[in-house]
Amino acid sequence: MHLIGIISDTHGLLRPEALAALAGVEQIIHAGDVGGPEIIAALAELAPVTAVRGNTDTSPWGRTLPRTAELAVDQARLLIIHNLAELPPPTPDAGYHAVISGHTHRALVRPYGAALGINPGAAGHRRFSLPVTVALLRVDGVDLDVDVVELDVGR
Repeated sequence: MHLIGIISDTHGLLRPEALAALAGVEQIIHAGDVGGPEIIAALAELAPVTAVRGNTDTSPWGRTLPRTAELAVDQARLLIIHNLAELPPPTPDAGYHAVISGHTHRALVRPYGAALGINPGAAGHRRFSLPVTVALLRVDGVDLDVDVVELDVGR
């Protein structure tokens, strides 16, 4: 069993509650709108990080992040993109088990084409009245189990 932390839309704010929720994971995925290299550096103190560029990652550093990334965990293939609207739903022959995205600030776990769509929500600044969240992904072979974790950051 592999435990993967998923975070998105930090927009330059990495909350201690997010770090606590991700403690003990073996890999971290940041699904974009990172906000700066210091966010990746802090996450990398917990585990290796795979990050993609979000629509607000427009600085010279942000433009060095890839638009998409692929990650293999156990036997599962994960595709990471910030804005799910930029990607047609994967077909079975694409071979992806999950598509991980951010952008909407809303946590969501549901089928997306032939894969499982995972959006951890936003862990940075609160948007509207949405909860501040991250996700934990358990991978066992190709079996995936996701928990969305609401961070207690006050209102």
